[in-house]
Amino acid sequence: MFTGIVTDMGEIRELEQRGDLRARIATAYDTAGIDIGASIACDGCCLTVVALGDDWFDVEISAESVSKTNLDVWSVGRRINLERALKVGDELGGHIVSGHVDGVAQIVAMQDEGDSTRVTLRAPEALARYIAPKGSVALNGTSLTVNEVNGCDFGINFIPHTKEVTTWGNAQVGDRVNLEIDTLARYVARLREFD
Repeated sequence: MFTGIVTDMGEIRELEQRGDLRARIATAYDTAGIDIGASIACDGCCLTVVALGDDWFDVEISAESVSKTNLDVWSVGRRINLERALKVGDELGGHIVSGHVDGVAQIVAMQDEGDSTRVTLRAPEALARYIAPKGSVALNGTSLTVNEVNGCDFGINFIPHTKEVTTWGNAQVGDRVNLEIDTLARYVARLREFD
């Protein structure tokens, strides 16, 4: 489990297709404190650490994960949002995030408002019903509050701090982003199916 509070921006150093995709990710984390088998959210996708170095870790990514995420556009040098798994007693500053990406949304509009940036994204139709105004979503692993919803389009706001400490400072119209809907919304919708 994660909170959607990004704690590092990693950089992809290597990509290798070995049956599964293997990625080496540079990090500022103290890798001495990371165990093989640990979960790290990489742009919101929960991935398992399979090897470690002084300033990097490796993950293996299944074809299923690649097909459901934006990991198909990862390239060497790309910056990605990172978050270590939640520990009992940690502050829950965002919302409960599983790291199980539901689909890919696309940025369709961006507009600066003061120092913040208002962004409109288009969700896949099958996921749009789970997104509600003032609800939460995780986008590329970042916990965000939904401002408004219009059909499959929804708006969020990036404050300067978020743009500085995550990859959102480099976002552009047309970008495909990993979308995880709020877990609570998923279960409420499922329960309503039995009414």
